[in-house]
Amino acid sequence: MQALALAVMASLFYLAAASWQGLTLVRRVAPQPMLVRGLSLLGLLCHLPLVVSLFGHDAQVLPGLYTSMILISAMAVAVLLGVSLFKPVLGAAVGVLPMAGLALLLAATVPAPPPAEALSPGVALHAISSLLGFAVLAIAAVQAILLGLQNRALRHHHIRGIVQALPPLTSMERLLFELIWAGMALLTLAILSGFVFLDNMFAQHLAHKTILSLAAWVIFAILLFSHHRLGWRGMRAVRWTLGGCAVLVAAYFGSLFVLEVLLNRG
Repeated sequence: MQALALAVMASLFYLAAASWQGLTLVRRVAPQPMLVRGLSLLGLLCHLPLVVSLFGHDAQVLPGLYTSMILISAMAVAVLLGVSLFKPVLGAAVGVLPMAGLALLLAATVPAPPPAEALSPGVALHAISSLLGFAVLAIAAVQAILLGLQNRALRHHHIRGIVQALPPLTSMERLLFELIWAGMALLTLAILSGFVFLDNMFAQHLAHKTILSLAAWVIFAILLFSHHRLGWRGMRAVRWTLGGCAVLVAAYFGSLFVLEVLLNRG
């Protein structure tokens, strides 16, 4: 019950922050980055006790559905807040924060994972880099959606609303590829550490996740290479980013949902 109450409070703060940012993007209210950060931080402070509870009894940190939803949503909000201090990424709050709140609410309604043996440092590195990489690329996905909306508006000569609220198109695009590079570095670390520290990355319960993660890595690698050598940008970059992120969602959550919810396996 306490976990659900904290999840509800965090979600309300996240929703309030996202709503203000959304109204800012459509030019209904003045930009208030400190307000958006403050509400998001309050949500994160309600969120963190749920994160801490995962480590309270030597709980297994290797991502299950419950732990993944709580940890990834917290990491995504924390990364967004941190990066927003240096880069104009706060517009992504309109998508990241509601998704974090929804994930937290869903996770709070399922039973907590049973206690398990603590992970070795190598496996913990794999788990943390996986979760953090997913969080960064989730922000990149929202950034891609905003970039796509901005690009479409400019093509139709709509220069009001979201076009005025967002940074210039070139800045938005540069930020998108910076997020993808960071996410790719973390995803690469996750894949390499998995092959080094896990017994068998192609075991029956890990094979689909491994194959889909490798497929997502290939998609992002092609996008980065083609952007650098062939000048890919605009809507093509948006589509490839969203495609890679969709494959990652299937890798991280699709198999876990089938195993832990549909088949009821821990």
